[in-house]
Amino acid sequence: MKIEAWIFGLSTAFFVIVSPAYWLITNDWTGTSALVMTTLLVAMITLYLGFHAARMDPRPEDRKDAEIADGAGELGFFPPYSWWPLWCGATLAVMVYGLAIHAWWLFIIGVFLGALALCGLVFEYYRGEHAH
Repeated sequence: MKIEAWIFGLSTAFFVIVSPAYWLITNDWTGTSALVMTTLLVAMITLYLGFHAARMDPRPEDRKDAEIADGAGELGFFPPYSWWPLWCGATLAVMVYGLAIHAWWLFIIGVFLGALALCGLVFEYYRGEHAH
């Protein structure tokens, strides 16, 4: 994780330089505030990765003397196909459309359908074909 911390650290340094330069060139509040927030978010990720990299045992990618075989084995759980993200996105679209046209009844229908879709997404691996 040390290389990831370095990459995000370099990105933080880049945004620290670019944010005031953007303000001096354009005097644009919107873009400057977006760049400042981006700087802070990237700095937060840098700190998180840096603290965790210091506490972890080095991964094979972080060691200079590592062999290819050191990285062999199970990498983790990768979920199979799922239709629930589609339904979550569709209900979010219904809710946003309801807000855009000031149809509160459509927004409320979207909230209820979105709650069902979100429950389906969260509890997908507790029932059905892929139950654990």
